[in-house]
Amino acid sequence: MIDISRVQKELQDCEKDRDSSGIRVCPKSDNLTRLTGTIPGPIGTPYEGGTFQIDITIPEGYPFEPPKMQFSTKVCLGFGTALVSVQALLSAPEPKDPQDAVVAEQYMKNYQVFVSTARYWTQTFAKNSSLEDKVKRLVEMGFGDAQVRSAIESSGGDENVALEKLCSG
Repeated sequence: MIDISRVQKELQDCEKDRDSSGIRVCPKSDNLTRLTGTIPGPIGTPYEGGTFQIDITIPEGYPFEPPKMQFSTKVCLGFGTALVSVQALLSAPEPKDPQDAVVAEQYMKNYQVFVSTARYWTQTFAKNSSLEDKVKRLVEMGFGDAQVRSAIESSGGDENVALEKLCSG
């Protein structure tokens, strides 16, 4: 289920930073699952001076499932370049121009917590874990071993879906 309060907070954060970042985000309708983002072309690039629109779709599993974004403005940008850009964000976060204001604040005010959280999310969501690793992580959260194994099995091995099942009873 979409965390609408988080979407609303992120919209507010974007609005607060609008003058400094030039980034705008607004709902396409009363439904907060379809948004339009507008970004200025970065200075010193061939895109400088342009304004680019991006269609944003918030999926049902948000924030644990990332938003889907697609340029609606024609832009010459190959997928290889886009992937390198995303990788650059991982290797050199920009807390003064954040993708996520909460994470940026954590990065600036409590770097060790940021590092621990990033490592945890990487271990949990970005590595192919064995069944036993998944069971161990969920059991460490206080769920019973048999209950965890059943939830993982009925979720097709998806640890996130299993966790949602375990939390919902």
